[in-house]
Amino acid sequence: MDTVIMIAFYGVLFGVMYFILIRPQKKQAKKTQDMLSQIKPGDKVVTIGGLHGIVEEVNSADNTVVLDCEGIFLTFEKRSISRISKVATITTDDAIVEDYSATESEQEQENKSEE
Repeated sequence: MDTVIMIAFYGVLFGVMYFILIRPQKKQAKKTQDMLSQIKPGDKVVTIGGLHGIVEEVNSADNTVVLDCEGIFLTFEKRSISRISKVATITTDDAIVEDYSATESEQEQENKSEE
């Protein structure tokens, strides 16, 4: 009878340890792996050493990332990225057309004022 109670106690102790220590650590590791797999050129990142830079190139074969740090290009392992501070935005052709049309209308107004 005492043996069954001891085995049950160790089983409960292992279950509590799993839910307190092991499971959250696995969740954090998965979250970090997902973040590293989503890195793309143009993202602003911070390395584990505290270096801030912009991702210039991602090499999936070697698991490396080339960072542009104010004109200096440095190559790091992907796992040395601690966080993404700002995700790159994608500009579409529509935004370029809008900017061009605004500039075009300003030029038309300048031409009319010159005449």
